[in-house]
Amino acid sequence: MHADKTLAWICGYILIASPLFAQDPRTIIAETQKRSYSSSQRYEGTLEVIGAENRVATKRWVFERIGSFGDSKAILRFTAPPEVKGVALLIVNHPDKSSDQWMWRPEIGRDQRIALQDRSTRFFGTDFSFEDLEERDVNQFDYKLAGEENGQWKIESRPRKSSQYGYLLMWVKKDNYTVTKVEAYNKKGLARVIEYRDFELNHNIWTARTTEVLDVARKSRTILKFDKLEYDLPLKPDQFTVEALRRES
Repeated sequence: MHADKTLAWICGYILIASPLFAQDPRTIIAETQKRSYSSSQRYEGTLEVIGAENRVATKRWVFERIGSFGDSKAILRFTAPPEVKGVALLIVNHPDKSSDQWMWRPEIGRDQRIALQDRSTRFFGTDFSFEDLEERDVNQFDYKLAGEENGQWKIESRPRKSSQYGYLLMWVKKDNYTVTKVEAYNKKGLARVIEYRDFELNHNIWTARTTEVLDVARKSRTILKFDKLEYDLPLKPDQFTVEALRRES
């Protein structure tokens, strides 16, 4: 085969194969994590829990995080109203296993380690479970492309490690690799729906300013809104320990 024909064949193969590679579901999820990377971040906002009878409970919170996706440390701390001020959750994520979590309750003056078997329970009256608040590395799931709709990939992910969920369905936008929706299924069927909206480009990272989670069985919703977003702050590892959890509350 002549060199020019060989080159043409290679170029043709690349052009044909590239869309296939681009649609590999694991590669897509890895790209979403890559594009959202920052060495640290700090969010402030409100959290509204809307019960089945439309009763609304509002809390203010601060979230800080350092590290790479799936190998990070984070603290979520409530700042208002007075009855929840100081309640905080420390999450230490690991690339090869489930996270370690501790919750601090100022009213009893002690921290509580969240056992693995309790990760499916609600986090402090919200519709997020403790498991929903942890990060898992891309290698902790098996992926399958489930379809495409409205300019988005629909990806099925099945956890390799212990989880309350049998599988997740994720919608990822093709133009900027943002996750817009997650459906979480357990043995009984659809358990939670999480939607991400009001995206804003901040520090070259597309971030959803509003996150809404629906607990299907309870018919309850929690709406998380970000008022302030900051990235690549000079946060230190010693700010993300159980001692710091107690000290700063």
